[in-house]
Amino acid sequence: QVQLVESGGGLVQPGGSLRLSCTASGSTLDYYHIGWFRQAPGKEREGVSCISSRAETFYSNSVKGRFTISRDNAKNTVYLQMNSLNPDDTAVYYCAADRSSCFVTFKTWGQGTQVTVSS
Repeated sequence: QVQLVESGGGLVQPGGSLRLSCTASGSTLDYYHIGWFRQAPGKEREGVSCISSRAETFYSNSVKGRFTISRDNAKNTVYLQMNSLNPDDTAVYYCAADRSSCFVTFKTWGQGTQVTVSS
């Protein structure tokens, strides 16, 4: 029902920062838990972060302390602020939505945005 569009990806040097956006249409994001995932070539999809409908936040160990997830319900947007990027962060980043939990198999996904960390 809800449609998601990611934006903000691009090429950044190691140590740099990038902010990804996940914007919803067709429904308000207020009710949804929003997760960020990434997939690098030849690797399994990896959960990165999630923010609950109550704005509780969760992070994978690999990004904790470097990434910050937030939501602006008035803009129907969830952000992923990525700092201290390293080449291992290179991946296609996806956002996903679920009504019930951050700890589910998400079924509603955006199209993805490429993040490349390289010098």
